[in-house]
Amino acid sequence: MSTQAPTFTQPLQSVVALEGSAATFEAQVSGSPVPEVSWFRDGQVLSAAALPGAQISFSDGRAVLMIPAVTAAHSGRFSVRATNGAGQATSTAELLVTVETAPPNFIQRLQSLTVRQRSQVRLDVRVTGIPTPVVKFYREGAEIQSSADFQIVQEGDLYSLLIAEAFPEDSGTYSVNASNSSGRATSTAELLVQGEEAVPAKKTKTVISSSSQRSSSQSRQTRVETRSMEAQFESSSMQMHVEGGVVSHLAHKTPPRVPPKPTSTSKSPTPSSLAARVAGGRHQSPSPVRHVKAPTPAPVR
Repeated sequence: MSTQAPTFTQPLQSVVALEGSAATFEAQVSGSPVPEVSWFRDGQVLSAAALPGAQISFSDGRAVLMIPAVTAAHSGRFSVRATNGAGQATSTAELLVTVETAPPNFIQRLQSLTVRQRSQVRLDVRVTGIPTPVVKFYREGAEIQSSADFQIVQEGDLYSLLIAEAFPEDSGTYSVNASNSSGRATSTAELLVQGEEAVPAKKTKTVISSSSQRSSSQSRQTRVETRSMEAQFESSSMQMHVEGGVVSHLAHKTPPRVPPKPTSTSKSPTPSSLAARVAGGRHQSPSPVRHVKAPTPAPVR
């Protein structure tokens, strides 16, 4: 079995007590094997004869000294010593007996907090009063008992609630109640524990490969070249006009478009259809320009 020297996980705290009231010293100690506990007042071993009516107890690592009705003569320095085969430890505090009274007063009040899930939380208050106030923590009106998850510690007039690992269900209204024979005081704050945020979905992007871009570029270039050739062909198409009964025809080496068939054989051919037929019969002529004599019109009587 392993051994461990005594350690005070919760040391003694100084007490200010009103004359005639009870005064209590309390400490929490651990060690293996279980240590033996002794009390001292101003360096002298405390005995029933030296302190009539005092109650001393030690159970589950909790050492308590309670004086039921203090007087000015009880003021002094009190110590508790824990000893086992691995070593010893001592904790010391002061007792002040006074005839004055003062209700509890928060010199540092609770502060509201917003924390992330699994964070460690510490809620602090500082409170004074004569006699020393009894301080309790509450959540949603229910008293919090000191445990592994919710630890209540005191250092002089500083009282703290420690939450080892906070979760969203620990959110709520927390309060501290301080009371003594002269009055009562309360401080309240809110604790918000935020859960883990969901990871937002990434936006989908369309990626075009370089080969697709080249193919698209070539396709656009082909369409542009085709349109350019058609435009040149249209601009260089045959031009014709009739001047003084002569039909002029400008032929090119590029073959013209196939003329549409006439809709009716009974109608006289239009100048455009006539020119198209002429062009169709003459497009292989090496001469760039040909003049064809029009038939002599009959005289009008």
